[in-house]
Amino acid sequence: MQNNVEPMTIYGYEKLQAEVKDLKEVKRPGIVKAIEEALEHGDLKENAEYHAAKEAQKNIDNRLAELQEILGNAQIVDPSELAHSKVSFGSTVVMTDMDSDEEVTYTIVGGAESNPDKGLISFNSPLAKQLLGREEGDEVVVQLPGGKKEFEIDEVKYQEIIFDSH
Repeated sequence: MQNNVEPMTIYGYEKLQAEVKDLKEVKRPGIVKAIEEALEHGDLKENAEYHAAKEAQKNIDNRLAELQEILGNAQIVDPSELAHSKVSFGSTVVMTDMDSDEEVTYTIVGGAESNPDKGLISFNSPLAKQLLGREEGDEVVVQLPGGKKEFEIDEVKYQEIIFDSH
C-alpha cells in the first residue's frame, strides 16, 4: 500500500482521535450490548434489531479502520511555521474570480478538517491541488464540478485557522 501522507493540523488530529475514542468506548460497547440483548430475543431470522445492530457494528468497525489508517499516515503540520510566499498547507488564499469579479478566500487544510462552507478546503481537493505552489499575482484556471473558473491570486498569507465557530 502506498504511503498517503495526510497533512493535518493538531486540531484535525485531535478531532480524529476523539472520534476513535468515542467509537471505541461509547458507540461500539453500546452496539455490542444491543446485539447481546437482541440475541436474547431468540430467532435471528426474524430479528430486525439483531440485524440492525450487526450492520451498525460493521459500520463502526469500518470507520475505526479508516480512522486508524488516516491517523497512521497523519503528519502534523503547524502552518504558522511554514513560509507562505507560495500557497502551501495552511495557507489562506485570497483570489478574484475573473468572470464575476467576486473575491473568494480559501484556506487549505487537512481532509479531516475541511469545511467548504467555511472556506476550509481539503489539501487533496481539486481546487487546492491547483493552487499549491502558486504565488500572488498568478492566474489560475481551475476545473471545478461547475466548469472552468479563472482566478487571480491576490494574496497568499497565513492567518490563524478558525475551525469551529462555537
